[in-house]
Amino acid sequence: MMSTALVSFIRELYQSNEFIPLHAPTFAGNEQKYVSETIESTFVSSVGKFVDEFERKIEGFTGSAKAVATVNGTAALHTALYMAGVKQDDYVITQALTFVATCNALHHMGAEPIFVDVSKVSLSLCPVALEHFLTENAYSNEAGCFHKANQRRIRAVVPMHTFGHPAELDELLAVCEKWQLSLVEDAAESLGSYYKGKHTGTIGELGALSFNGNKIITTGGGGMVLCRDEALGLRTKHVTTTAKVPHPYEFFHDEAGFNYRLPNLNAALGCAQMEVLPKFLQQKRSLATHYQQYFANSEFNFVSEPDYAQSNYWLNAVICPDVPSREQLLKVTNENGVMTRPIWKLMHRLPMYQHAPRGSLAVSEWLEGHLVNLPSSPVVLDML
Repeated sequence: MMSTALVSFIRELYQSNEFIPLHAPTFAGNEQKYVSETIESTFVSSVGKFVDEFERKIEGFTGSAKAVATVNGTAALHTALYMAGVKQDDYVITQALTFVATCNALHHMGAEPIFVDVSKVSLSLCPVALEHFLTENAYSNEAGCFHKANQRRIRAVVPMHTFGHPAELDELLAVCEKWQLSLVEDAAESLGSYYKGKHTGTIGELGALSFNGNKIITTGGGGMVLCRDEALGLRTKHVTTTAKVPHPYEFFHDEAGFNYRLPNLNAALGCAQMEVLPKFLQQKRSLATHYQQYFANSEFNFVSEPDYAQSNYWLNAVICPDVPSREQLLKVTNENGVMTRPIWKLMHRLPMYQHAPRGSLAVSEWLEGHLVNLPSSPVVLDML
């Protein structure tokens, strides 16, 4: 009964009898105007005014000292890891409950993930589980942090702000400082989310945003590295733009850099989307409130923002009372044209990461069997 009633409720929210996607992009402003301007100017590639403007808009919105645009979110995270000093054969601690891009970025660095459990409070990396894993499996000295079993360097910790809900960053930072680890935030899903008044991605050494088509704003594809200080940001910009030394006509590159430049065409779309981001955030918070009220007196628990945070509610989620009810909800909604999705397959279940070291993943595995994501596109609601 819950599943059938939920279909009707969601259709009422979106005032639609058509297919309802999980999260569709919304173009409600100057997107067409700005993109057309780039075409008319012929500056559609990596040179053009919208790239700089987009970076400035993100800096102003997040409070980051320097934002560096990249071609996608994976490139942003790859760059952030590189700038944090992650090297070949390093270990990097992250969560198994994440989108595969988090681990792929580590893989392309030549590093290997270590999986630590998430918190039921944040759905992100649990600081208690992190401290426990390190105490049991690592040691630190003046040279850094190392795995006891094989002496490999543990270089960094990468929490992912799951569905836009900020991780417990103060506690994670304290553990990182104790064990001499860099904190790099995978903030791909959390543009517009705040931890104790500070924007996600700006609290660790570096952060990475994504502007994929299903994110709260989109550039079609695209990402952004958030840097804690301007000097680090300037070097990050240099590295992502093929490490080319500025010159009127000579081509000289002073190190092996990345060609991760965001095209001006995509940045134009991003500038227009940034103009309506506050409205999107308001609409998504209203949508989350409706879901929260709907599930209030049921066995299904809506995932709300932690007390210490303000979430963008990128993807709304509900925790089902058991596995059969989760399966029923997924089946009935999708059969009736309302897209819902289970949580990602946990990373240690994927063939390329199944041999990675890990601690207990009891909470992650429980969530895998109970959580369902609900349609979350921004929508104008007049029902409150």
